[in-house]
Amino acid sequence: MFELPSMWNLLLTTLAFIAVAWYLRRFLDGQGIPHSMTRGLLVFVLASLVSWGVGELVDKIQGGKAKPIAQTDLSTLLKTLGQTQP
Repeated sequence: MFELPSMWNLLLTTLAFIAVAWYLRRFLDGQGIPHSMTRGLLVFVLASLVSWGVGELVDKIQGGKAKPIAQTDLSTLLKTLGQTQP
């Protein structure tokens, strides 16, 4: 189910993405790798992975993830509707 991330999560993951993308571009320029679509995709994927990792770390530090907004299982749903489970 969908859950909203905390403000710290949004802020830190955005900053991590920008910093990693900048560093990778600078590193690849230093290595003499020409600008291309493959290079841009590499920077995007690596920066996204690091950003995702930072988000997971922030969630872990904040005490895990909150419960989803509307989490139910089939048996609870059937009880609510007044039906029995076979």
